[in-house]
Amino acid sequence: MCGFVGCLYNKAQKSNRNMKNKINEMNTIITHRGPDSEGYYFDEHINFGFRRLSIIDLESGNQPLSYENERYWMIFNGEIYNYIELREELINKGYKFSTESDTEVIIALYSDLKEQTVKKLRGMFAFVIWDKIEHELFGARDYFGIKPFFYSEKSDTLYFASEKKSILLAADGDLNQDSLQYYLSFQYVPEPDTLTSDIKKLQPGHYFVKKPNKRIIIRNYWKPQFQPVNTSDSQLVKEIRDVLTNSVNMHMRSDVPVGSFLSGGIDSSFIVSLAKQINPGLKTFSVGFEREGYSEVNVAQETASALNLENISYIITPDEFINELPKIIWHMDDPLADPAAVPLYFVSREASKHVKVALSGEGADELFGGYNIYREPYSLQMFNYIPRPIKRLLKIISQILPDGVKGKSFIERGVTPLEERYIGNAKMFEEEEKEVLLAHYRQHFDYKNVTKQVYKQSQGYDPVTKMQHLDIHTWLRGDILLKADKMTMAHSLELRVPFLDIEVFKIASKIHSGQKINNNTTKYILRKAAEGIVPDHVLNRKKLGFPVPIRHWLKDELYDWAFDIIDLSPTDYLFNKQHVHKLLEQHVTNKKDNSRKLWTLLVFMIWHEVFIENRYEFGHNGPTDIFEKELVLSR
Repeated sequence: MCGFVGCLYNKAQKSNRNMKNKINEMNTIITHRGPDSEGYYFDEHINFGFRRLSIIDLESGNQPLSYENERYWMIFNGEIYNYIELREELINKGYKFSTESDTEVIIALYSDLKEQTVKKLRGMFAFVIWDKIEHELFGARDYFGIKPFFYSEKSDTLYFASEKKSILLAADGDLNQDSLQYYLSFQYVPEPDTLTSDIKKLQPGHYFVKKPNKRIIIRNYWKPQFQPVNTSDSQLVKEIRDVLTNSVNMHMRSDVPVGSFLSGGIDSSFIVSLAKQINPGLKTFSVGFEREGYSEVNVAQETASALNLENISYIITPDEFINELPKIIWHMDDPLADPAAVPLYFVSREASKHVKVALSGEGADELFGGYNIYREPYSLQMFNYIPRPIKRLLKIISQILPDGVKGKSFIERGVTPLEERYIGNAKMFEEEEKEVLLAHYRQHFDYKNVTKQVYKQSQGYDPVTKMQHLDIHTWLRGDILLKADKMTMAHSLELRVPFLDIEVFKIASKIHSGQKINNNTTKYILRKAAEGIVPDHVLNRKKLGFPVPIRHWLKDELYDWAFDIIDLSPTDYLFNKQHVHKLLEQHVTNKKDNSRKLWTLLVFMIWHEVFIENRYEFGHNGPTDIFEKELVLSR
């Protein structure tokens, strides 16, 4: 596990100190991704920088790595779980190896198969390979987007890195206001865009080829496709158990201790239960809050006790939650207004004191139908039998009804096609409200611009599968995996997600909707597969995830903090501050629950402080407010 930076020059360059200093600076800023070692490679067209977190034998994994008499040079972030099997295949073909690393397996495979290499890999990855003879750079990102890949193509240089902040040291950081509009809908910036105009993300399941003085060519090598097959529950249960057992076994390959996050839900409990069969001494980690209803620590401890495992837990206070927020957002690169990112930061911090690798249950909801909203198509089935003229009348009536009237939302959802109402697990601001909120609203940047292409690819799917398909293309990569990578890497902790394995997806993709949502139960068939493996008290618990009490805090402990952030933020050129204060007052007076909308705006305003105003310095002890520091010194 590691991080990388680099650039490709269109014109041949003579090596110089300024060039090397810039790459060193870009590499140093991501030391948290790899504190164990660093490495560099320079030639007339390519500069590589690398940071390493040692998981498997330090010496065998040093990078940049060369192959075939230094024809190929590579930097790689991730883990390939089938590298041992691939290595044997290549040895049988006559390929030689000087290390035991998965990195050398990728580069040897590239020598053999070129672009087809990515289709053989089982794991999480982002990498680039430079071919000195062909003068060609090849880069790729894994199927689901577990590992990040940022790039910026200028007229003379292509920059690429594991984190956007590295590229910001070498490229312009202009705010992309179109991305801001999308952020206000989704609570994250949908890929491939970022909140910086000239910096993009290589999308999951894609690779690129770039030659000097040629434009970058990006191609898709894999798309998630659902193809339900009539399979009995008993057969599916067996296949799910077998493939998950194999995946967990693969994901536990490591020369360092492996632990696991553990919440009160079925996903992490299933992973922990399977991992315990491989490592009976597995350590588990949990976090929560003191407020009742916002902590799963007790349930996690009960699960760990039932499995005879150690559980290390931590309770987060409102003060440390807020104090660490600027640093959390700095690590995030772009604003992400999912409050669950904060407890993930703290559980990663606790886990990193004990292990270098942690397992987690990300991806189970998207693959097996776990979100409560996936039940909605069943609750709205009655509208399928209502004639269109009556639907139009009902829509008019729902628009007339005041907000908060019982049944208004139900009618609105029932008469609105899925493609128009569902944009993913989070929907913050409607277009009409963004028009009031934004100082420069652009009506052509409707959030449906993001979703309509995905819906085109899911034509013929049933409604539940359409929702899953959309979430895999948006929510999973834009929210779930973004915070998973950034919050764990903030503490030099490698996170592995056994559900997001290509072999697991092959099984999940053939499950019928009735085996995902059954009798109003989500993840029905996964729960059946977990029976007898996961402790009974977990099997049918209501999903909580990482609940955060911001709805309460914004009325009490955090009200003054929120008011000051809004009042003092120099973002008047972007927002109608009067409307933002109105949202806060409505929330405090219990007229509306605006907590998620307010959090979306507050996170952006702190992001603005960090990346636009450059207000903070970041050290091991947390963020330091430069303005306050200068004020103290002046006194």
